[in-house]
Amino acid sequence: MSNSTLGTALVTGASTGIGAVYADRLAKRGHDLILVARDATRMQALADRLIAETGVGIEVLPADLTDGDDLDRVAKRLASDPAITLLVNNAGMSLNGGLLDNEAPAIERLIALNITAPALLASAAGKAFKARGKGAIINIASVLAFAPEMFDGTYSGTKAFLLNLSLSLAAELEPLGARVQAVLPGATRTEIWERSGKDVDSFPPEMVMGVDDLVDAALAGFDKGETVTIPPLADEELYTAYNDARLAMGPHLSKRDVAPRYRELVAA
Repeated sequence: MSNSTLGTALVTGASTGIGAVYADRLAKRGHDLILVARDATRMQALADRLIAETGVGIEVLPADLTDGDDLDRVAKRLASDPAITLLVNNAGMSLNGGLLDNEAPAIERLIALNITAPALLASAAGKAFKARGKGAIINIASVLAFAPEMFDGTYSGTKAFLLNLSLSLAAELEPLGARVQAVLPGATRTEIWERSGKDVDSFPPEMVMGVDDLVDAALAGFDKGETVTIPPLADEELYTAYNDARLAMGPHLSKRDVAPRYRELVAA
C-alpha cells in the first residue's frame, strides 16, 4: 500500500527522458512511484536518488512492454493495486526511417509499444479508476498527431491513436470523477532520436524543447484540468479553432444520402 496521500503513480518508459522527469516531478509532489522500463539499472539509480531526495516509496518493475507476458503483468498490477492513482503512459519508440524503409519486425514492435501497450494499460487503469470514481491517466502523444505529412505516418499514426484514445476515455471517465490528459510534445531533447537513428540537432534550435520544460508545462496543464495539453503551442486559439471545427463536422459525417458532389458525378 502507498504511504502517500496522493497515492502511487505508475510511469512507463521511466528509465530516461520524459518518463524519468515525470518520476522526478511526481516524487517531489509526494507520489509514491512504480517505475516501469526495460533498463532496471538506470531505474534503480533514479529510484535511489529520488528516495534520498524525497523519502517517497519507489518500486522498480522491469518490463519489456512489447512482450505479452510482461505487459500482462503490468496491466494486472494496474487492475489490482488500489494504491495506484495515476498512470503515465509514456513508453514509446520511433522507426529508423519510415514505413517503406523498415521490415515487418520493426513495424510490429512500434505498434506493440506505441499502441497495444498503452491501450491495454489504459484499459486496466481506466476500469479500476471508473470503479473507484477517481484516478488519472496521462498519455504522451505528439503534435505529429495533427501533422501526418511532416514525418513518418506510422509513428504519427500511433500518436493520433493515443490522442483519440484519450479524448474517448476522457468523455467516459471524467463525468465519473477520473481524469484523462493527452500531452502532445513537439520535438523534445530525449534519447528517442538517437535510438531511431536521427539527429535532434539537425532541427533548428528554436524547434527543440528541453525535457524538463516539457514535463513541467505538461503538469501545469494537468493542474489546470486540460484534457489536451500542447506545451509548444503559444496561440491556444489555434487548437481551439481546430477542435471546434472537428466537433462541428461530427453531426454531418454519417448520413443515408450520398453527398451531392458525388451524386452529381455519378448521374453524369
